[in-house]
Amino acid sequence: MFIKKKPLLILFLLISVMSISQTKERNFLYAGRVDVLEDNKAVLIGTAASVSFNFTGNECTVSLQSIDSWEHHNYVVFELDGKYIRKYTVQKGVPQSFPIKITSAKKVHNLKIYKGTEASMGNVVFLGTTAKLTSITSKKKKKIEFIGDSITSGAANDPSEIPCEQGEYFDHHNGFYAYGPILSRNIGVDYLLSSVSGIGIYRNWNDEGPEVPIMPAVYENLYLKKDSSKPKYDFAFQPDIISIAIGTNDFSNGDSKKERLPFNPEKYVANYINFIKMLYQHNPNAQLVLTNSPMVSGEKAVIFEDCLNKIKAEFDADKSHKPILIFKFKPMTPSGCSGHPNIEEHKIMAAEYGSFLKKLLNEK
Repeated sequence: MFIKKKPLLILFLLISVMSISQTKERNFLYAGRVDVLEDNKAVLIGTAASVSFNFTGNECTVSLQSIDSWEHHNYVVFELDGKYIRKYTVQKGVPQSFPIKITSAKKVHNLKIYKGTEASMGNVVFLGTTAKLTSITSKKKKKIEFIGDSITSGAANDPSEIPCEQGEYFDHHNGFYAYGPILSRNIGVDYLLSSVSGIGIYRNWNDEGPEVPIMPAVYENLYLKKDSSKPKYDFAFQPDIISIAIGTNDFSNGDSKKERLPFNPEKYVANYINFIKMLYQHNPNAQLVLTNSPMVSGEKAVIFEDCLNKIKAEFDADKSHKPILIFKFKPMTPSGCSGHPNIEEHKIMAAEYGSFLKKLLNEK
């Protein structure tokens, strides 16, 4: 009799395990460039990539770990019940626990953990939480993907933890307060950041050549690297709008020490056109918006605008995709670290660009 029941017992256990697994999958929401692992662990890769969950009670601790090819710290931002808490350091080495102080009397709380730094600064692994989880569902919203460089990444915008003249470059990053995430929260859309400091369309800030990891070479890699061992990005996000803000580094003079050729508009335009064709392969229904840079001024700004117009003109006869648009940020003298916009300046950018994108979304 026992032998006959054993297969039924095994089947029951299998069904139970599957049910638990399915329940766990609804306990966490992931956004941005995230590599979801077993047991709901997740690698937060890109700027402002996030994991969020709902929980009950007054106790919540999360476990995070900073990992890279070399050991160093990283940063995350916590948002509890829709309120920004602060930026936290995830120290190098072993996993680190972060107790969350509950201040509201809500029955169900929501915690969102954002990566404050960008893909090129290594990754933050979410290892789990002690919180008593409840289910979480995503609300259907329109979507924007922001492709860009250090400005889009929120690089050097936040010296609140460490002054600008001290620490590492990434000590001053806060992707939560980059213009893309700010405006997305303001107009109520979901967002994805595909951005890397120093990156360009045909050359990077201080490097040029066939082996350089320019944006067209890394974009299809989930980790935004030229690394065939890393998984490909699955393009499941499917944005309504793709905003592309790349050119600051193509126009850059580099560190003024390494030999740097003059800006080549033909290479820039050709690479940009091919990059757009790649984007259309993965996101055929997206509306593309090309932007200038508030950090490129003078004669370079005139050439930049001319290049964008030539790129747009290349697709004017394309009736299979939405017409490409150009948005021009107002000139800015950045006052953040290492010549980048600070948080208040990102808010200014978000306000001017956000109204443009909101109107565009409402027309769709």
